[in-house]
Amino acid sequence: MSLSQSKRWMWFLLPANLTAQGLITVLPLYVIFLGGYVGEVSIVIALYYAASAIGAIFWGKVIDRFHIRRGVLLITLSVIFLCCIWLYSTKSISLLFVISSIIGFFTVGKNSVTQLLVMESGPKNQWSWLFARTSIISTFGMLAATIIGTISSVYFSLAPYFLICAASTAIAIAFSTAIKGAKFHLERSSIAHSIHGLRYSISSFHFFVFPKIPELYDFKHIITIFKGKVSHEIGILFVNTFVFYFGSNMYFTAFTPFLKNLNFSDSSVFLIYMIQTAVMIAIFFVAPRVISKLGEERATSVAYGPRIAAVLVVSFTPLLFGVANFAMAIVSACLMVIAFSIYSTSTSVILFKSIPQGFEGKYLGVNSSVTGVAVFGGALVTGHLTNLLGYSFSFLVSAVILAISFVLFRTYLRYRLSNKIF
Repeated sequence: MSLSQSKRWMWFLLPANLTAQGLITVLPLYVIFLGGYVGEVSIVIALYYAASAIGAIFWGKVIDRFHIRRGVLLITLSVIFLCCIWLYSTKSISLLFVISSIIGFFTVGKNSVTQLLVMESGPKNQWSWLFARTSIISTFGMLAATIIGTISSVYFSLAPYFLICAASTAIAIAFSTAIKGAKFHLERSSIAHSIHGLRYSISSFHFFVFPKIPELYDFKHIITIFKGKVSHEIGILFVNTFVFYFGSNMYFTAFTPFLKNLNFSDSSVFLIYMIQTAVMIAIFFVAPRVISKLGEERATSVAYGPRIAAVLVVSFTPLLFGVANFAMAIVSACLMVIAFSIYSTSTSVILFKSIPQGFEGKYLGVNSSVTGVAVFGGALVTGHLTNLLGYSFSFLVSAVILAISFVLFRTYLRYRLSNKIF
């Protein structure tokens, strides 16, 4: 993978995503290490996503107002570096709530910067190639985080891993200093007009894209559904997005505490995430061909199968023992990421095609708002539900919610294909 001199700034994504993936993986483990349970884990995750949504709006406004790229990266990465050092000496779960919020707020700052840097680095006909390279580098950073975690947790406690994240962030800062100002600056609204930028955001777990901050009126297509009518089928798509990410984040929030509840070691948990990430890299090259062959609508429908299966598999894992437990956890994790790789790519295209021309920024803001509320609510509900009724019940509820999402998506397709709206 060779990059020209003008595009070598992309390499900051390798250590930056090593840190980002490392922190989101180790924070739930560290909560449990400090004596917390799934309830505390759910709060940490919910606060992280809530702060990320707010941060996406804040840093987006800063970028548009001052047209700075390198400055935002240096500020956000420096704060993450300090948070990693702070985490190393933290022994309080209450402090983890604060630090998780800070990390969520500042980590998201690099996302819009990355998208704009890609789009400013070459002509439009190169954006697909550039975003593909960016995704590959980012994903290998995520894989490196899990490999390092798997090995380090065999020999050390979790706290030293934060120093590894700090060192990785320092490397990302060094790469960021080499970023030069472009001859021209795009506004964030440009992201809303690029299917490549949108696909990168969704498939790379960058849930929050706010080219425009939505107002209450912008949610009218959702509101009319609850009044008993459909004013535009995109409202159904937004409701489906909420239900999908709510159910999905119930699974993701409970997964790590669930594995620890089965007495998996920290190294085993990292190993499962390492295998999952390796599968995600492999499916990255396969997903576009699958979608091209099936079409976006059918590919999205098909993706629900392995995702629901992944949740059902893990819900019955406690009935097994030893190696079978570990194997089923791996199967569940891999099915989940295979499904998401296909789903995220195909739905990003569907969303892009569904947005009326001239409303891109507004509708992407609505989509991000809906997603933010969903992942926040899914995390919190998981903590309370699991405390009351256990992991298996929470996973079964997640599977039911994902099944409802499938029904909603099929309903959206019927409205879209019936020509009743247009």
